[in-house]
Amino acid sequence: MKPVIALVGRPNVGKSTLFNRMTKTRDAIVADYAGLTRDRHYGTGMQGKHEYIVIDTGGFEPDAESGIYKEMAKQTRQAVAEADVVVFVVDARAGVSSQDHDIAKYLRKLSKPCMLVANKAEGMTTGVQIGEFFELGLGEVIPVSAAHGQGIRTLVEMALEPLHLKDEDVEEVENDPSVIKLAVAGRPNVGKSTLINTWLGEERLVAFDLPGTTRDAISVPFERDGQRFELVDTAGLRRKGKVFEAIEKFSVVKTLQAIESASVALLLIDATQGVTDQDAHIAGYILESGRAVVIAVNKWDAIDEYQRELVKRSLETRMGFLKFATVHFISAQKRQGLGPLWDSIAQAHRSANCKMPTPVLTRLLLEAVQFQTPKKTGMYRPKLRYAHQGGMNPPIIIIHGNSLEHVTEAYKRFLEGRFRKEFNLVGTPLRIQMKSASNPYADND
Repeated sequence: MKPVIALVGRPNVGKSTLFNRMTKTRDAIVADYAGLTRDRHYGTGMQGKHEYIVIDTGGFEPDAESGIYKEMAKQTRQAVAEADVVVFVVDARAGVSSQDHDIAKYLRKLSKPCMLVANKAEGMTTGVQIGEFFELGLGEVIPVSAAHGQGIRTLVEMALEPLHLKDEDVEEVENDPSVIKLAVAGRPNVGKSTLINTWLGEERLVAFDLPGTTRDAISVPFERDGQRFELVDTAGLRRKGKVFEAIEKFSVVKTLQAIESASVALLLIDATQGVTDQDAHIAGYILESGRAVVIAVNKWDAIDEYQRELVKRSLETRMGFLKFATVHFISAQKRQGLGPLWDSIAQAHRSANCKMPTPVLTRLLLEAVQFQTPKKTGMYRPKLRYAHQGGMNPPIIIIHGNSLEHVTEAYKRFLEGRFRKEFNLVGTPLRIQMKSASNPYADND
C-alpha cells in the first residue's frame, strides 16, 4: 500500500504550493469529492521507487466551534487520521502565531510521526529566523521553499524514513498472475458491504487476514469455479469471531490504495442516486491508474423503467471515457446479476494481461495505415513503420516511425479501435505511445 502524507497548517502558509511540488504537477488533484473541495485534496508523488499519496488540507483551526472553519477542522482531522506521516507547515517569514501553537498542541497528542516544516525560507539565514519554531515542541525544523522547489526532496525523504519502506515491498503481491486482485470501489452506501457479504456467504468461503499487509488493510482470498480471487478491501472489512462483517466506512485514501494495489477495479454505482460527481472522480482515478475496470449499477430492482433510462443515458455521458468497460445492472441484496459480473471481471483481467506478438501488431498497424493514412501537418506526414508491446496491465503499444509527434488524437483512437478488435480487449485501458526515429543529420551544419 502507498504511504500517506498529510499537510496541515493554518491558512496561507503555502500548503497547496508544497502539495503541487510534492506531486510534481500544477494540478495534481486525483480525488475532489463534493463538499470537500476546500478541505481535502489527494495527489500522488514518487520518491525513487516508492510512490506516496499526499493530502492537501484547508486552513486548520483545531478549536473552531461553528461555520466553515469547524467543517475544515473536521476534514483536516480526517486527513490526519488517514495519514502515516503528518507534515505541519508554518510560515518562516511570518513567525510563530497563536494558531500554530494550537495546532502543535493537537499534533503532539498524536501517536504518529509529525514533521515541522518552515515554508517560504528562501534567502533566509537558517537558525536565527527558524529558531523560534522550536518552541512548538515538535523537534527539528525543516526549512523549505515550496515556491522555488528548495528542500522538497529532503522533506519527502525524511517523511518516508520512519515508515521503513523496502524496495521488495513495491512488488510484494504481484508475483502470482493467476490470482485476480479485485478492488470494490464506490461512494459510501452504494452497497459495497452488501455485495461483499453476499459473495462471502453465497460462495461458502473460508476468509482470513493475509499476513504482511500494512496498517489496517485487509485482503480476502477466495475461489470461484477454479479461479482464485483476492478481494482488496475498500469498505473496511473486519473480523468478528469466524464471520467477516463489512463496515461501510468512507475513506478516500483506502479507496485509492485499494485501486492501486488491485489488478481489476469494480466500480459500484447506486442506481437510486444516478451517476454523481463522486462516481466520475473515482472512475477518473481508476483510468489514471491504468486499472482494468468493470462497472456495476447496484439497486437496479429499486427503480422504475423511466429512472433506468435516465441512469443509462447518464452512464453514456458522464462515463464516456470508460466506453471500453462492461456495464452490469445488479441487485446485491437480491443476488441478481452477480454471475455475469464474475465473467466480466475475469475477461477484464485477461485483457489487461494480454500478450500481443510484434508481427501481429505490425501487420495491424500497416493495414490500418493502408486503410487510412494519418493526416499531413504542414510539411510533415507521419510515417508509422512498426509496433511492439511495451507493457501489460494496462497493455501498452509502442509505435515507431518518423514525425510521429504530428499524429492526431483522433488517429490514435482509430488505431486503438483496430487493436482492441483484433485482441478482443474489453474492460482495460489501452495506451499507445509514439516514438519517432532521431534524425541522423540533425547535428550537421
